[in-house]
Amino acid sequence: MTFKIEEATVADMQSAMASGKLTSVELVSMYLERIAAYDKEGPKLNSVLEINPDALAIAEALDVERATKGQRGPLHGIPILLKDNIDTGDKLHTSAGSLALAHSFAPDDSFVAKQLREAGAVILGKANMTEFANYKTRGMPGGYSSRGGQVLNPYKPGVFGTGGSSSGSGVSVSSNLTAIAIGTETSGSILSPAYNNSVVGIKPTVGLVSRDGIVPLAHSQDTAGPIARTVADAAVLLGALTGVDDKDPITSASVNKSYSDYTQFLDIDGLEGARIGIPREYYYTSGITDEEKAIFDKVVADLKAQGAVIVDYANIPSANELAQFSSSVFMYEFKGDMNAYLSSLEADSPMKTLTDIIEFDNKNSVDNLKYGHTLLTDSDATSGTLTESQYIRDRLKDLRLSRTEGIDFTMNKHNLDALLFPNTRNAGISAKAGYPSITVPAGYTKEGKPVAVTFAGMAYSEPTLIKVAYSFEQATHYRIPPVLK
Repeated sequence: MTFKIEEATVADMQSAMASGKLTSVELVSMYLERIAAYDKEGPKLNSVLEINPDALAIAEALDVERATKGQRGPLHGIPILLKDNIDTGDKLHTSAGSLALAHSFAPDDSFVAKQLREAGAVILGKANMTEFANYKTRGMPGGYSSRGGQVLNPYKPGVFGTGGSSSGSGVSVSSNLTAIAIGTETSGSILSPAYNNSVVGIKPTVGLVSRDGIVPLAHSQDTAGPIARTVADAAVLLGALTGVDDKDPITSASVNKSYSDYTQFLDIDGLEGARIGIPREYYYTSGITDEEKAIFDKVVADLKAQGAVIVDYANIPSANELAQFSSSVFMYEFKGDMNAYLSSLEADSPMKTLTDIIEFDNKNSVDNLKYGHTLLTDSDATSGTLTESQYIRDRLKDLRLSRTEGIDFTMNKHNLDALLFPNTRNAGISAKAGYPSITVPAGYTKEGKPVAVTFAGMAYSEPTLIKVAYSFEQATHYRIPPVLK
């Protein structure tokens, strides 16, 4: 009997490989066939930027290892796509979607790639993304990069947005072009493509996953995280990414707060007695349609039916001030972080500084500057030393409004297990705080546009968020895969 790859979970794949009905080579081959049929032909989703030329060879070696030594763990032989800003010390480029870095090879694996290889995953290739994590210019559509072009949403290509900036990761997972994928987030870039493509995204606490070897946007908010079709698959992937890394000192803060196995928190009854708070001011504003509000109200009813205690309203006192505050943190951090990353490349790399990238764009403006690069030039005008008074004050204000007077205050006041938001309305406040979130499919509009909800919490609350998200997912099963033609 032929293995059915569409909507297969990691557990399904492992069961088939353990029984001898499937090999990793066959699994990789099936995903490659789907990439050829739907990403490069058919709807031409354009979510996969590059295929690992060694993917089949790696899969074959892992099949031999399984037969002779046994299975390493739940990711043994499982194909995975990495967002194109994550270093791999192999034959794959790492360009962050930019033509300026189109020929750039990382000198070694990022911590994330190293962890995945040790877990036995097959790095299938790199996923397309919004160039420089959508910090190149104002008004550039999510999913566009000068190197890779425009990623399309599989539910209605060219009509529905893909979200950003981990758009290729979200689209490829939703379209069953890979088993699972890694995205990165600075503010909404895992949660947004998860919501727009009806998949699960976990944005971890900053410090849970090392940032080493990832093309940065802003170190105070950057993190990598899982994108998957189910909460269980996302939990499996998250466990492979954690660990203390000497190259990223913030990971030391995760000691005794992280786990190598988050599947232990998959509790089908996880909503029973869970206190879920709803900050209503976050969505009774512009940007949420009446139809989406109705879907959200149905979700609240679902949670109650599973035994959750709904605290409504659980308003965040800093919400209005935070919404009106335009922080300068990205502008100041991007230059120094980017220059530090570029200095880690091989000595013969032509791009040494952010200035070099801007000059490259100017010389190749037809291909590189379709939407401009105002954010790059604004950042390059800063000192890069983070000594500006505006930066220091804005960073401290971000923390005060998002943590002390924000998420921490509200959750402690109401004794909450999680906060609930429609779609990804929490992305900004959770990102500024460096706190975790998990987005789960919640239905579709009459047009077929995906709708989601996001559970958010305080630092290192991933176990609780996974528990409630899994319970909600298992009670509702809202995800419907896209029909690809």
